[in-house]
Amino acid sequence: MVQVIEWVNPGEDEIIWRYPNEVIKWGAQLIVHEYEVAIFMRDGKVYDVFGPGRHTITTQNLPLLYKLVGGSNSPFKATVIFVSMKQFQGRYGGETQTRELAPVKYYGVYWFKVADPVLFLTEVVGGQSLYDTADVTKFIRAYFNEGMMKHLSAYSIVDLFQNLDMVSTQVKVKLMEDFRRLGLELVDVKIEGVNTTDEWRQRLFWIMQTGNAQAVMQMDTAKQVAHELGQSEGAGLGTGMVVMPQLLQQPAQPTQPAQPYAGGGVPPAGYQNPQQPAQPATQSQQQTQEICPYCGKPIPPGARFCPYCGHEIKRCPNGHIVPEGAKFCPVCGAKIE
Repeated sequence: MVQVIEWVNPGEDEIIWRYPNEVIKWGAQLIVHEYEVAIFMRDGKVYDVFGPGRHTITTQNLPLLYKLVGGSNSPFKATVIFVSMKQFQGRYGGETQTRELAPVKYYGVYWFKVADPVLFLTEVVGGQSLYDTADVTKFIRAYFNEGMMKHLSAYSIVDLFQNLDMVSTQVKVKLMEDFRRLGLELVDVKIEGVNTTDEWRQRLFWIMQTGNAQAVMQMDTAKQVAHELGQSEGAGLGTGMVVMPQLLQQPAQPTQPAQPYAGGGVPPAGYQNPQQPAQPATQSQQQTQEICPYCGKPIPPGARFCPYCGHEIKRCPNGHIVPEGAKFCPVCGAKIE
């Protein structure tokens, strides 16, 4: 009976399949379907690769293995690995820190496929002794997550929350080279969401409002003073209104001539291309632009809930957005009930 070597009905998520019988007969029929390759291995080394089609195993198309077995026509031992060349989708998620050491959770999806099956088998299957799709998928996801943690840590928390599409594109470019070393092609990467702690969400809100970390520290001081004033006996709203504008006032910054940004990656916050003079926002834009303090995206004026992340938007009696837990509005000083 003729021996038939074929990957029958592979699942949609199966990347590799190992033919269970390692004793191969000369004259065996090797059937390789579209989007597959079959690779003969022995002792962890790749010998011959077959593309789609029906192949009769002879000494002519397995010259290296034939030489290895000493020119014998007896059945020989070899491991036959089928590799799918289709595109696969993987999901990921993890935790890392931004360059300000803000804790960040992230999740999303990525697409990849095998580009160099010999390199893939050498680095992943043979190198890691992984001969099962579940183990290979787990290894690739861990490899991807490790890269995401490393590359996301180079960004600021403002970049992650305000420029997520741009960060996805830039991180994809960096991860493509990592995947290429494994014989894989990283087709696309999408970061679907990021999150941080309540403390850093408030800091993020103030960073976006003020544009610098020093102002954020002043805001923290202001909130603390407002809290203490609210707790002290006889303290009135008027006291908070007087103190808070002084604390919220930003220090004067010396005027610096615009310099071109020469670094790679993400331009720093506040950077502006000197060749493209800024267009002043219209008065109506300044009046209507509001930012969600939780996800950093623009929201409709007066919105009670963010249409993107769903968080309730806390406001003072005069309609100003206030941070979670604030006792007084940092804009008008109104007491928060």
